[in-house]
Parts: sequence; C-alpha cells; structure tokens
Amino acid sequence: MTTPLQSEIETRLEQAFSPSRLDVINDSASHRGHAGDDGSGESHFTVVIESAAFAGKGRLERQRMVNRALGDIPGERVHALAIRAFAPGDG
Repeated sequence: MTTPLQSEIETRLEQAFSPSRLDVINDSASHRGHAGDDGSGESHFTVVIESAAFAGKGRLERQRMVNRALGDIPGERVHALAIRAFAPGDG
C-alpha cells in the first residue's frame, strides 16, 4: 500500500529527474519503536532511482540532487532516507 508521503516523494522525483527507474520503499515498519519512529508509518524510506541526470556525477552529488528535489521531506518530515542513485549504464 502506498502512503501519502511515499506518493509525494515519487511525484517530486519523477518531476525533477524523469527517471528510467524509481522505487520508493517505505521501511518504516522495520523501524517501529526505534529512534525516529514517530508512529506515522512514514518515518523511514529507501529511494532507488536511475536517471540520465546523474551521468557524470559522483555518489555524494547524486544524493544532494535527490535531497534538493525532495525539499523539506528529508530531515523534517522523514527521519531517515537511504538513497541509491544511478545513471543509465552504471554497473
């Protein structure tokens, strides 16, 4: 089941990067009762994204690009966000 915040993350990333692959995984259930779990069921996410926009960029710059596209979501509305960002053809 897709949550409202998960849908918002998907929409923002689709608009910013036109990805060839996008997986937004809600990991919140596995962190229930841990630090950062606010009980909303929307506290921890993993993003796997592939986009030509990441070509020629290092891992850190790709993560920064994703964080910028998500605006206030990382750190304010989500406790933890794991990002795996790739360019087409990356191994």
